[in-house]
Amino acid sequence: MSIKEMIAEHPDVAGHENDILGDAVRHAMYCAAICNSCADACMAEKDAAERAQCIRLCNDCSDICTMTYRVASRRTGSNEAIIRSALQLCAEACDACAEMCEMHEDAHCKRCAKMCRECARDCRKAADNL
Repeated sequence: MSIKEMIAEHPDVAGHENDILGDAVRHAMYCAAICNSCADACMAEKDAAERAQCIRLCNDCSDICTMTYRVASRRTGSNEAIIRSALQLCAEACDACAEMCEMHEDAHCKRCAKMCRECARDCRKAADNL
């Protein structure tokens, strides 16, 4: 099932879904899971103690992405200022996480950084188009 389809089926949307916002919601959902997994993988690395900041940023990003997709996928009523703020915060958290993960050579950090960059891009685009 597609989150964009779910949002479009909401009675208050009436077929006038915001595809840009739907993309941001979808990427925030994926990013939350990938950052969570990356933090766990970093904890399993031999140099886990040296990755404390990476683990912290991945966990923070995962939590912020989760908050963002939950707030942004609600369509009853209106709360554009909060949605815009959540999207902007999500983009900032993703940027910080990506910068940190890009310093590591392992596959899980490279994947996390890539997902964070995509999520940040879509969140900024959605915030600008609310």
